[in-house]
Amino acid sequence: MKRLNLFVLLAHAAACSLFAADLETKPADPYFEKFQPAKAPPASGLVLKQGDRLAICGDSITEQKMYSRIMETYLTVCVPDLDVTVRQYGWGGETASGFLKRMTNDCLRFKPTIATTCYGMNDHGYRPYEEAIGAKYREKSTAIVQSFKAAGARVIQGSPGCVGTKNQPGWDAAGVEAKNLNLCTLRNLGLEIAQQEKVGFADVFWPMLTAGFQARNKYDPSYAMAGRDGVHPGWAGHLVMAYAFLKSFGLDGEIGTFTVDLKANQAAVSKGHKLVSFKDGELQIESSRYPFCASGSVSNDSSLRSAMTLVPFNQELNRLRLVVKNGAAKNYRVTWGMESKTYSAEQLAQGVNLADEFTTNPFTAIFNRVESAVAAKQNYETKQIKQFFHDLAGGKFSSKEDRCKPAETVKDAELLKLFACCKDGQFDADAIAAETEKTRAPLAAAIKTAFVPVTHTLRITTE
Repeated sequence: MKRLNLFVLLAHAAACSLFAADLETKPADPYFEKFQPAKAPPASGLVLKQGDRLAICGDSITEQKMYSRIMETYLTVCVPDLDVTVRQYGWGGETASGFLKRMTNDCLRFKPTIATTCYGMNDHGYRPYEEAIGAKYREKSTAIVQSFKAAGARVIQGSPGCVGTKNQPGWDAAGVEAKNLNLCTLRNLGLEIAQQEKVGFADVFWPMLTAGFQARNKYDPSYAMAGRDGVHPGWAGHLVMAYAFLKSFGLDGEIGTFTVDLKANQAAVSKGHKLVSFKDGELQIESSRYPFCASGSVSNDSSLRSAMTLVPFNQELNRLRLVVKNGAAKNYRVTWGMESKTYSAEQLAQGVNLADEFTTNPFTAIFNRVESAVAAKQNYETKQIKQFFHDLAGGKFSSKEDRCKPAETVKDAELLKLFACCKDGQFDADAIAAETEKTRAPLAAAIKTAFVPVTHTLRITTE
């Protein structure tokens, strides 16, 4: 009997060990005991293809145009050789079911080659998990993936993020835990869908939940990873979201490497950069790819920098390295733009990540121009889809009176112009798309115009 009990205990321990091995790593805190996030495999190689047309789809969190702006700016300046173009399709209050209904009219007509989805926040109903919630989420999310695949587009099935506390009934610690357990279940269902449909998966939930916990311990108990309203993140949360999606693309994060041999008095730079000159420890470089800059930008917010300490964004996605070999001195001063820092010869020989070390750098100003152009284009895309496609083709001006007398009800000049797309009492969605693209096209072109090579100087001096 004792031998049988021992066998049962050993079998149970082995099963628990196997189950734990199939879960994401948990922080060592009782807070996470109830959560069972299934292990998500990393992207196997680069998912993006040269010339991809990326559709970023989601609810009001996507419509905030924050993580989508980070993603588009990153793809524009950090991997310009891929020449990826982007549209964002965020729609406040939307569920997977809602997007499924509009995706042909709003999204597929623009022929995306790859798409990211981020639903589940509204699908989870802001309450504890129920089987009906999971069943509907699985059904509609699977249908979205299959519709994209049928249209020839690759898919990244994104999970929902997490929620946080706020001063409202049901949003205390216990209520938030129940909601997050629900969202974790939808996250696991999304992973199952991705595996069954053989598409990519972006884990937004677990990095946000764990990073938020770290931030409250490291910085401030009131640090709101999920935003002040408990749902809509600020820049810190959106940086974590962008990190999750960019990682799902299989990007290697190599922005460039500048190598200096002080003994041989030689320097070299990697692809995407050109060595203009090198003399006495001073390099002048022309760079046609940038690091991601998180200060002084349109999205200027110290929480962006703090979030970069909570997830390995700079280590895994933003590496612009300076390697200095054969230094005879103990320490060296590195000056880049207006900032200087001191490193040991050993540190420089191993390499330092300039993108992580220098908050403001020679790329910052030009980076800001690109990001401003991205923001302007994405702002118009919301107007293009929500106001023009749905106010017109969707039936807001459905009565004959509204269509015959638009000047009396419409103040927007572009919207008024689109009434020319109404024939025989029906709006032509294709004509609306073609007409609004005339406005969007120069906004997209402005991004490419803003993205220009940057010439900068690195000085390495003995300290």
